[in-house]
Amino acid sequence: MPDRAELWHGCLVSYDVLFEPVAIGPVVARNRFFQVPHCNGMGYRDPSAEAAMRGVKAEGGWAVVCTEETEIDPSSDLTPSIELRLWDDRDVPAVARIAERIHEHGALAGIELVHNGLHAANLMSRIAPMGPSALPVVGSNHPVQARAMTLADIASLREMHRAAVRRALTAGYDLIYVYAAHGYGMLEHFLSPQHNHRSGAYGGTLINRARLLREVLSDTRELCDGKAAVACRLGVGGGADETALSAAETREVVHELRDLPDLWDFVAGPWSLDSNTSRFGPEGEQEAAVRGLKSLTSKPVVGVGRFTSPDAMVRQIRTGIMDFIGAARPSIADPFLPAKIRDGRLDEIRECIGCNICVSGDHTQSPIRCTQNPSMGEEWRRGWHPERLRPKDSDAHVLVVGAGPAGLEAAMSLGRRGYRVTLTERSRALGGRVRQEAVLPGLAAWIRVVDHRETILAKLPTVDVYFESAMTADDVLEHDFTHVAVATGSRWRADGVGRAHPLGLPIDLAAQVLTPEDLFSGLRPRGPRVVVYDDDHYYLAAVLAELLALEGFTVELVTPAASVSEWTANTMELAKIRRRVIEAGITVHTSRSALSLAADALHTACVFTGTQRSHPTDTVVLVTARLPVDDLAHSLLARQPHWSHLRSVRAIGDAFAPSTIAAAIWSGRDYAETLDAMPTPFRREITSLESRSPGAASDRSRQPGGRPR
Repeated sequence: MPDRAELWHGCLVSYDVLFEPVAIGPVVARNRFFQVPHCNGMGYRDPSAEAAMRGVKAEGGWAVVCTEETEIDPSSDLTPSIELRLWDDRDVPAVARIAERIHEHGALAGIELVHNGLHAANLMSRIAPMGPSALPVVGSNHPVQARAMTLADIASLREMHRAAVRRALTAGYDLIYVYAAHGYGMLEHFLSPQHNHRSGAYGGTLINRARLLREVLSDTRELCDGKAAVACRLGVGGGADETALSAAETREVVHELRDLPDLWDFVAGPWSLDSNTSRFGPEGEQEAAVRGLKSLTSKPVVGVGRFTSPDAMVRQIRTGIMDFIGAARPSIADPFLPAKIRDGRLDEIRECIGCNICVSGDHTQSPIRCTQNPSMGEEWRRGWHPERLRPKDSDAHVLVVGAGPAGLEAAMSLGRRGYRVTLTERSRALGGRVRQEAVLPGLAAWIRVVDHRETILAKLPTVDVYFESAMTADDVLEHDFTHVAVATGSRWRADGVGRAHPLGLPIDLAAQVLTPEDLFSGLRPRGPRVVVYDDDHYYLAAVLAELLALEGFTVELVTPAASVSEWTANTMELAKIRRRVIEAGITVHTSRSALSLAADALHTACVFTGTQRSHPTDTVVLVTARLPVDDLAHSLLARQPHWSHLRSVRAIGDAFAPSTIAAAIWSGRDYAETLDAMPTPFRREITSLESRSPGAASDRSRQPGGRPR
């Protein structure tokens, strides 16, 4: 085995400390790599897919692999979100399957139990939400209010949690989480003076507000009693709106409860802060919030920080900040991160770029995905593995035209299968749109998408890369290529066609219209005033507006959506982007749709009233829709009767259907996986029909107050 060390700034840094076993109560983790609980958009709907995903992480060397939050009762119903459930015994087999897959590869299986309290609107179960006080539900704008819990409700809640612990133990879990973080759980709502307005034993002082957390921890510890460890996930205060505990109060809670859990998992504020994107926060930014908490307890501590650097990991351990390197997103980007550090393959780590496309799966109720790791979520559905691809099925020679995200992934994955691959790129550098966008404000980490694939391609003996090689149909047909993947990307439209304007916009010939490609190539507005029109609704328009503002232009951002970069609500960046735009001095006009572009103004109308106004400007930057650059594919297909060696031509990535970088990477992997294979549908888990009638006695259970649910 290679020495787990690397020369860093002239010093030999050893990574052996990361591979020391650590006891967590009655169980022992084989190393310090800890996949903390994270959502995945699969949950109770796709348990086999989740089981395979978690199992691959255990295979990749993570010592502890946890589920997402797991609802313990129908009165904690997070619909439409799709998490795990342990509502009753019928949920045990699905949850057990996940633990089994984790155990197959020698890791500890952890489960995060939660009653969501004020965070659960109970849209499916229709049970009135409950919380410490009578308040509207939090985390959404559902017109639903929770009722204040009685002492009997509190006793019932404790029994719900005990029942869920018993089920988790039956399912084979080694680590049981008590969840009081992110503003999402009942236990944290009791801790919070914002949400707990009670007097008496469970309200008022911090000790009283922490009483329920103490009781649930004690209950869980009693039930686990040597069979499993108990973890407490606690929101670390400092004024965050959804945690509402001060830093001093957080320290007091940890001190008072220090011996109850076997492990502390400290979470810095709400989820949007705990999983901050790289655009708004660096690796390890949670350190300031959790530093010093470990000194308050003798139990091991885990925390996160989007860690991808082994050196940063070692420092966290050596300086006593934490005992385990916690990760959600880095474990998604590279499930084999621990194994690569162990084996000295640091250059092969797929570093998380912090884009939060993984988070969007939970918010859109769809299976998790990852920009860096296209196999994420496809381990069971399509049989993809992050490190292993099946061997080639023929001696085909494959041409990949275009070295953007789709082309890079296709060439790399085909090379890993053993195919002979020629990758051509018309420019002097790999990366396509990723390389262009990585120079924009806050997006530097995105170049990791290119760096990883460039590193692996250099190690593949069957892949040849040619730069400054624009390909024509004649060029292709002159060679012995068996298959051609056209990955030539897309271009932003300059005619205004988009969601709001499927037929485009009237544009004065004297108007200066720029597209993102124009800005990437160095073109700039002809005068000081710029309007950026966003009908794309993801990140790019706001980033370009910020770029132009930083360069000294007077910028207005206009969008028909209700918010700037509206879709980024799914990556938890919406408020941060709006704040960044305001701080950059950009004037924002939402809910305004473009009508026409004059030589010196953009004319818009309110999307609700039709009220018109003009926005004087020297230049309009249109971020609307894109056109696939698929001419080569169409030209080759039109000449199919003249093919000699060629057997197939296929456009992939943005050249097939413009989308996200993650989608382009996925398309490249899909092309490589399905080459020389018969098309097969992805697997899906089918819900079985209940054999008993709804009124059958064995299907009945109770909710607080004794009513059947």
